[in-house]
Amino acid sequence: MTSAIQKTIIISLAGAALMLGGCASVEEVHHAQATADHAQATADEALGAAHHAQQTADQALTTAQTSQQGVDELKNSSTSHRGPRG
Repeated sequence: MTSAIQKTIIISLAGAALMLGGCASVEEVHHAQATADHAQATADEALGAAHHAQQTADQALTTAQTSQQGVDELKNSSTSHRGPRG
């Protein structure tokens, strides 16, 4: 009976040591939170840069389309105003 109680106590102490060994200190938790906050700020900046890049690309596309329309209009007007030699 004493042997069973000793085994139970030893197993309980070993389990408690494993559980306590897995706990983080307050300092570690604060450091982890600071790291997560920094990662979030970096992600927010990257998202802002991506939005800005998308806006720039949209403006470039609009400019290219406008330019293409101008070229098409010039082509059409030059073919309709050809002289007698064609």
